[in-house]
Amino acid sequence: MRILLVKTSSLGDVIHNLPVLSDLRHVFPEALIDWCVEESFADIPRLHPAVDQVIPVALRRWRRNPGRLATWRELRDFRRLIHRQAYDIVLDTQGLLKSALIARQAQGRHCGYAAEAAREPLAARFYDQTFVIPRNVHAVQRNRWLAAAAFDYPLDLPLDYGISAPPIDTGWLRGDRLGVLLTATSRDDKLWDEGRWCELGQALCERGLTLVLPAGNAIERQRAERIAAVLPAAVVPPPLSLPQVAAVIARASLVIGVDTGLAHLTAALRVPVIALYIATDPALTGVHGSGFVRNLGAAGAPPSVSEVLTVAEHVLRR
Repeated sequence: MRILLVKTSSLGDVIHNLPVLSDLRHVFPEALIDWCVEESFADIPRLHPAVDQVIPVALRRWRRNPGRLATWRELRDFRRLIHRQAYDIVLDTQGLLKSALIARQAQGRHCGYAAEAAREPLAARFYDQTFVIPRNVHAVQRNRWLAAAAFDYPLDLPLDYGISAPPIDTGWLRGDRLGVLLTATSRDDKLWDEGRWCELGQALCERGLTLVLPAGNAIERQRAERIAAVLPAAVVPPPLSLPQVAAVIARASLVIGVDTGLAHLTAALRVPVIALYIATDPALTGVHGSGFVRNLGAAGAPPSVSEVLTVAEHVLRR
């Protein structure tokens, strides 16, 4: 059997789809499974041993440069690549018009959410077979239920993201007990107040943690450096790739972060994680895993430092 999974973005959504890979590998151990994903997140499926081929797509970059000849050449090459292999099933677990159109470029029986279940109902018109999956369950569960319906197997398997951190040198990290603070996110309204990060960081340093504050762009780095500057044991590392971030997270005793894909990566790696919600609600897309995971706060009700520390103590006492 040859299978193509289509889940292109965002980082959190891609991570939420990893258990589908684990389920399919368990049920069909000889299957060859490919995954079409945004190029910037391609390293995530590659962490899973069940993936045969990752097919990168560059929709985000192409949209920024629609008039360039190089864009149209890349689009042509992508269509050739995804159409080259015939699949038994092409499963779109994203349920968006863009993902449905991508899935349609591949040869095979196209499966996805029914119109009443898809995030964008129009997407359902591009599938050969659709399934009604409840919308009021966590995204991880929805993905797994959709796959179970499309491939007709009972879903009684344990939750397994199936990934581990790559063997990357993190010798630049000092300290036996590391904590990671994920202070950056894609939207300003999801940020936690800097003063609260500083107060929390001070308390964690007093408890013997060396803190790592990863940052991507210049604005995120400036924010992380302002917070780290007032902490006795904190470091802002150089820019890291996703595999490098995964390696750092895997060494941590505790990760605390705002609503960001890296918090979901932490849950997937079974590292204790506390996710802070300020402008969004975690019910359907919060951190979800079989390790120690906690979602604090909600839209308009950010968690206090004392709330976070109370939960952190449960991890640090272990």
